[in-house]
Amino acid sequence: MQENISPKELMLKKIRRALLEKRDSPYPNLEDTPLYRENTEYPEVLFAEQLTAVSGNFIYCENGIEFIENILELAERFNWRKIYCWEPELQELLSTYEFPFYKTDKDFHLAEVGITMCEALIARNGSIMVSNQNAAGRRLSIFPHHHIVIARTGQMVMDLKDAFALVKNKYGSNIPSMISTITGPSRTADIEKTLVLGAHGPKELFVFLVEDFS
Repeated sequence: MQENISPKELMLKKIRRALLEKRDSPYPNLEDTPLYRENTEYPEVLFAEQLTAVSGNFIYCENGIEFIENILELAERFNWRKIYCWEPELQELLSTYEFPFYKTDKDFHLAEVGITMCEALIARNGSIMVSNQNAAGRRLSIFPHHHIVIARTGQMVMDLKDAFALVKNKYGSNIPSMISTITGPSRTADIEKTLVLGAHGPKELFVFLVEDFS
């Protein structure tokens, strides 16, 4: 007489049999396999390509003068008037060239531009790592319609793990309570699958990579 076995019992029998039988791993060297293909481009080039692909803007500057020239051009193009910068190092740079900006959060609800620094630039996917440890905090990278990020060439890394290594080396055991990555302007496609920029944050993102601030 044929044994009447339910589909559920048959499945469980197969699982038990599979657990009892020892088999060689079909991927014995999986842990040693690189997660990404080897990259032959310079990280700066890869970052620029990836950032542009997600509607971000990349600007390379050799020094502080080039940075000011470029940001003045942007301010004129977009007719910016409410520009906010709260990080002392950047405030000093902007003040040196008499670039107008707000040092406090006065009339912040009218802010058009937030200028911040970052923890790292991640070339692999064109992302920016930020934290709440800097003087800009969280608001300047989220509230204004335009976000300008200033980074040094030494902050350019290839992968996310390299960015975390920079943060660990910088802060030691005093890791910031908020670490996040920004990949292009804020976007959503929730409504009728139509992509909208600036839905939950800045609609324009500019990344300045500055070789030397002097």
